[in-house]
Amino acid sequence: MPSKASPAAAKIAAAAAALALSARALLAPWPRRENVARRLAAFPTRGLPVEGRVTVHWNDRQIPFVEAESDGDAAFALGLVHAHLRLGQMATARMIARGRVSEAIGPAGVDIDRGLRALSLARAAPEIERTMDEATLLWVRRFVDGINRYQDGAAGLPHDFAVLGLKPEPWTVADVLAIGRLAGTDVNWLVWAGLLPLRARPDWPELWARLTKAETAAAPVFGGGDRTAQVQRWLGGLSRSGSNSLAVAGRRSATGGALMANDPHLGILVPGVWLIAGVKSPSCHAVGLMGPGLPVFAIGRNPHIAWGGTNLRAASSDLVDAGGVPDSEIAERRERIRVRWWFDGQARVRETRWGPIVTDAPPLARLDLPPLALKWAGHEASDEIGAMLAVSRARNFDEFRAAFDRFAVPGQTMLYADARGNIGQIMAAWLPARAGTPADIFLDTDACDASWRTMLGGADLPYSFNPEAGFLASANNRPPETGTQVGFFFSPDDRVDRMAALIGSEGAVSVETLKALQRDVHMSSSARLRDLFVAMLDRLAPEAAADAKGAEAIGRLRDWDGAYRPESSGAVAFELFRADFAARFYALRDGDERAAPLAAMRRGTALLEEDIAAADEELLRQALAAGLSAAADGLDAFAGWGDMHRLRLAHPLSRLPLAGRRYRFADEGVGGSSETLMKTAHGTAAGRHAVTYGSNARHISDLSDPDANWFVLLGGQDGRFNSSTLLDQWDLWRRGDYVRVPLTLSAVRESFPHALSLGN
Repeated sequence: MPSKASPAAAKIAAAAAALALSARALLAPWPRRENVARRLAAFPTRGLPVEGRVTVHWNDRQIPFVEAESDGDAAFALGLVHAHLRLGQMATARMIARGRVSEAIGPAGVDIDRGLRALSLARAAPEIERTMDEATLLWVRRFVDGINRYQDGAAGLPHDFAVLGLKPEPWTVADVLAIGRLAGTDVNWLVWAGLLPLRARPDWPELWARLTKAETAAAPVFGGGDRTAQVQRWLGGLSRSGSNSLAVAGRRSATGGALMANDPHLGILVPGVWLIAGVKSPSCHAVGLMGPGLPVFAIGRNPHIAWGGTNLRAASSDLVDAGGVPDSEIAERRERIRVRWWFDGQARVRETRWGPIVTDAPPLARLDLPPLALKWAGHEASDEIGAMLAVSRARNFDEFRAAFDRFAVPGQTMLYADARGNIGQIMAAWLPARAGTPADIFLDTDACDASWRTMLGGADLPYSFNPEAGFLASANNRPPETGTQVGFFFSPDDRVDRMAALIGSEGAVSVETLKALQRDVHMSSSARLRDLFVAMLDRLAPEAAADAKGAEAIGRLRDWDGAYRPESSGAVAFELFRADFAARFYALRDGDERAAPLAAMRRGTALLEEDIAAADEELLRQALAAGLSAAADGLDAFAGWGDMHRLRLAHPLSRLPLAGRRYRFADEGVGGSSETLMKTAHGTAAGRHAVTYGSNARHISDLSDPDANWFVLLGGQDGRFNSSTLLDQWDLWRRGDYVRVPLTLSAVRESFPHALSLGN
């Protein structure tokens, strides 16, 4: 008799078969290109559990507007819509939120899953579901019903399923809440990931004190190939970690109506992290941007108000030293990690009353740190979905402000405009009542208890209504003093100051003004730092101008106006100069081993300027020589900033060897930089590089007209690779054009030519 195969041999055989199937999916030709009519033929319209009349109107860019006679039917139809457009993306987000990445990418995901399991993103989901009010719970349940109905009846699942080995699992309310918590991760975690390895430095106390006072280390830039960078890319790319938002009062606008403009900043990927949609039901009438898998409008308008927001950079978390906590007060469990193509692994998860111990997970486990617990507001039950549903139904500022009482994470600066011409701004977050900046990156248990004993909500934090200036702007900048420590790491003031300068100089602000503003590429801090470089070159290295290439490089620096236009040679000279100047400066000052992280961290102009002011002249001369050499070498390498600064539209599968090329869709030069209004963030620009994070959607509404709403995505609506609407908005985004999305049903019916009636 043949011998029975060992479990290991059977596992290897199954892995080989799965790998073969995945390879076949990777290499199979794309199905024929599908236009909107062909794509909508796959949308279910019959045999559906709806109570009344439901129509889903679609325009030619596959933007939907749901018209329903009941709220439950509206939510159900939105679930169908999300699954139709982004089911593969939603399934992937659920896997990340649940710490199940290894099931899709194999052994390379095990450490990532251990980290995600340690974070316990969805820990509060059961309690959130239990405490939701009846109307919100109905909305979410019916949304989930729509996702499941689409998934169960789909003729073919998205390509992502075959390549990643995903199986169609039933969706639950808890899954939606888990994705919500993934989108609500604390931006401070991204900063901590970069700072914790530096804590062993002898000058750490001074470094920590400086970093928490300066606007630095706040903009996610996901470089490198290590696993920390991978987690940063996923968490930072999907969380609401950036943005610009602007509200203009009716008395300052060209039409007499208040204006709202938003452009969120997130990871650059295809498909993007937003959908444009609209809905009209008995209690909800809105258009706006929705996150795939989330049944609310994060940005948008209704007939009465418009809203948008930027990440507050709120310190919704603390790291807590659990080294002195007795073992008897730590609960431990082992969680199974299923690994594609390989043997299953385990995650060790330890919980304290302050939160999970996150230093058990790689790569933090490799650092010389005490066990650190994560105290996070997102581990408590809050109701962001209910809050945003209330916002979409609000009619005035009081209702808008009250809606955020139950909103905890991620902390947001929310802007408001209404049809009467009013504007306002609030802080939406749950924060511990901290007395001030902590002395170190983590707290002892007593200090944590003292801070978190009292929690503050939006009603306890300052707000603004109809300021004298006639406009309000937000760009992740440091908020006004509140009496408590709102956060530690904020963006520089470049973007908020630029909006104020452009709007303040306008007599009557128009929609065209806002469109131009959203594409503005001037960065005042770079212009200021350029002035410092040129002055130092003139004073400390006048002989550099005797060399022809050096003189030309200095000339380009001197003539540059601070705008990162694609054709700008001055931007190239400045960025190459700054990169090599900073690298050489910190290597000379601190030693090669410690230079790289400091050079990257201190790209922020304020810290670099402080360090330059304290340096001796010989050090500066050597750093200036290095910077000028790089700028001179770049004269022939890059004709303009766009040759060096590339926007690459690609699916995450593009990182695969060989087959990844088929998932890369565009590679073009683009303007902007890390703190320009048209944000196209990048790391140290020592050569050609890709934008990893930035402006990926735009919205403008004129409250004088319910149909005066414009949106555009960096990409398109659809997640299907063979769809005509996967990338059809890319050209619009690049040119500064928009898609008009009306709010009134009459205008929707007129301009959305594809109408699908849903029935039993």
